Amino acid sequence: MKDPVVKKNIKITGIVQGVGFRPFVHKTAEKYDIKGFVINRGPFVEVRAEGRKEDVELFLRAIKTDAPDRAKILQIDMEDDRSNECFESFEIRESSGRAGDDIIFIPPDIGICEDCKRELYDKNDRRYRHPLINCTACGPRLTIIDSLPYDRERTSMKDFRMCPSCKAEYEDIRSRRYDAQPVCCPDCGPKYTALKTIDISSFQGISAFRPTLGADFKDDIRSARKTIISGGIIALKGIGGFHFCCSAYSKEAIARLRDIKVRPMKPFALMMKDIEAVKKHCILDREQEEFLKGSIRPIVLLEKKDDCNISDLVAPKNDRLGVMLPYAPVQLLLFRMDDDLDEKMPDAFVMTSVNISGEPIIKDDDELIKKFGESVDLILSNDREILTRADDSVTDFFEKKPYLIRRSRGLSPLPVNFPQATDCNVLAFGGELKNSFCVGKNDLFYLSPYIGDMGYLRTNEVQAEEIERFLDILSVKEKLDFVACDLDPAYRSTIAAEAFSKKHGLPLIKVQHHAAHLLSVIAENGFEGDAIGCCFDGTGMGEDKTIWGGEILLLKDRKIKRVSSITPFKNAGGDLTAREGWRVAVSMIYDIFEKDKNSALYWIKSHELCSEEEASAVFFLVDNKINTVESTSVGRLFDAAAAILGIKKTSTFEGEAAMALQTEAERYIRAFGERETEKAIFQQTDLIPTDEIIDHLIRNADNDKGALSYYFHVALAEMTAEKIAGVSKETGVTTTALSGGTFQNTLFLSLLTKRLRAAGLKVLTHSLIPANDGGIALGQAVFASGKYVLS
Repeated sequence: MKDPVVKKNIKITGIVQGVGFRPFVHKTAEKYDIKGFVINRGPFVEVRAEGRKEDVELFLRAIKTDAPDRAKILQIDMEDDRSNECFESFEIRESSGRAGDDIIFIPPDIGICEDCKRELYDKNDRRYRHPLINCTACGPRLTIIDSLPYDRERTSMKDFRMCPSCKAEYEDIRSRRYDAQPVCCPDCGPKYTALKTIDISSFQGISAFRPTLGADFKDDIRSARKTIISGGIIALKGIGGFHFCCSAYSKEAIARLRDIKVRPMKPFALMMKDIEAVKKHCILDREQEEFLKGSIRPIVLLEKKDDCNISDLVAPKNDRLGVMLPYAPVQLLLFRMDDDLDEKMPDAFVMTSVNISGEPIIKDDDELIKKFGESVDLILSNDREILTRADDSVTDFFEKKPYLIRRSRGLSPLPVNFPQATDCNVLAFGGELKNSFCVGKNDLFYLSPYIGDMGYLRTNEVQAEEIERFLDILSVKEKLDFVACDLDPAYRSTIAAEAFSKKHGLPLIKVQHHAAHLLSVIAENGFEGDAIGCCFDGTGMGEDKTIWGGEILLLKDRKIKRVSSITPFKNAGGDLTAREGWRVAVSMIYDIFEKDKNSALYWIKSHELCSEEEASAVFFLVDNKINTVESTSVGRLFDAAAAILGIKKTSTFEGEAAMALQTEAERYIRAFGERETEKAIFQQTDLIPTDEIIDHLIRNADNDKGALSYYFHVALAEMTAEKIAGVSKETGVTTTALSGGTFQNTLFLSLLTKRLRAAGLKVLTHSLIPANDGGIALGQAVFASGKYVLS
């Protein structure tokens, strides 16, 4: 007796668009003699399967176990197909959407795969040295999508008509490029063109713009390579925007680039030729190597080797480098083109986004030429439009796992699933710095690529543009229930949210900054239950209108309340204190010496913290309560400690002083190990007595700076852990969640985590959502959709 024939309707949700999933289903169906079809519905992939019961079961099992490496299946729903449609074969049907569909997955951009890399350097392949080579497993996705479903006619590739050879591959189920939307070749795809160049032989500077330099794109790429070799700077169009690129060994080029970007000290990212080059310059463990080589291709922070000869100007006074591998074929070709220039090419480039630090990455030729056309020596661009800009993702590692600092290309907009959310749609505008926004659609939360700092007009404009695009792609523009933003009325992101909610007649929910931090780590971990939040960062407006930043919050029964903080201190000088840590230090010294001006001034002058006039001005502000606020900012606490120890008195970028303090502590650990420091002895109070740590630094400032930097980290970790353990004992809550920009400091994160676990607490930390303000839009959206309240 023959096995009975069954017909199933299968719905597959997850990362199943832009990763070769439908061709995989087609091949699997042929293998198991399944008839029917697969279709991309936008929110999900639908499969109709008809065959013997045993074959259908094998088919379904293969879908679960053998899916493409870069696909991620989150859910499979199956029911009997009760339609009358009969099938004679299995086919891929043209994509279509369905009204009312709620689950949408937008594929992120994917780094070049090994198969395409092999073809790139195969002299017998028709795509040999083709700078835009891709297949179903790699290439641009989000950055070229205009709308869903993800098909060529809804991308910026629609303007490039496939040649007969590419079209044949696109339609051939046996081809690696079957249904690959960006598929192209030198004959039919976008073209790279060098817009201007320098005199390579004499390096005399910038010549006039030209429409092209070479007979074809290979000559133009060769001109770019010559420019780099000669010590010049190029602007290179990649997947998500333009990068400045120069040799990582040329001090002159890097110094010039710092002037162009107005970035005197902040480290530049590096792109290295291959993993061997990374191992030559940096200490690399297995987990870091795998993540570097994976499809995301982020910038990874790595410890420099002692004999690393990369220019010190790349990361001044820093023991770590931010390194990525080439993820676009044109980047590989800059390093190697199988020509006479290969031996002259450096194995590492500075590869940093084209922008003024803090502004969004530039994606269009016109804006690039207008702002930086006279600053660079060559522009290597192409004629494929970037629809959504995406800067490079940046990650550290913590406990052998990625620990994101910036979430963008390769990761955004993969959603966070948080089942506790209610059935509604919400738009969250995020924070002021490191801005990303978030669209919440029922229990899925789509965090946008990193945009920039909202203090810049251009960042505000780009945020508005990208919000409109995301709302369209996610089909929620007319279906929003709430708008969420920060509590601080001075934030540009808050002002933008207020304008948006008013324009569209939507309720506006303002979320306290650190409550948003807490919920961002709760949501990332999919945690259901009560937790003690430890939220340490720079600044965020508190419910009492003071400046918070070192908070212990209790989340219980969806109610969030502040239960403790670090000891408040005076912030005299307003916004200047974020850059001039010595001002905070002077205020603290003044308090430690009980406003004895002579004693405070003696210490300040003997340790060259600032001039007598500057110190007296701070005393005056504190005494008269002028431009002075109460603060519990851990970020400013780090800045003050760095200034007191003479490590860093002023900062040229956010977090510079804290990074310097961490560097000193880590150097001490490498030299002497994690020795026992002097035990922090403090009085039990309702607050974390961080003033006693500062008092210790002041009275011992003439001792070893490394030891004192390490002491600062250890003492703060011990005090914080003891306070959280006390709250746990009082409330019965045994889980703690760590979030906020201070936790980018993995030394402090490690010290605190160890102590919390030793106290018997479960610890939730971030991984693929930044602990800094780049992740708070997620927390805002969860707060608005999850019915949380502040109590």
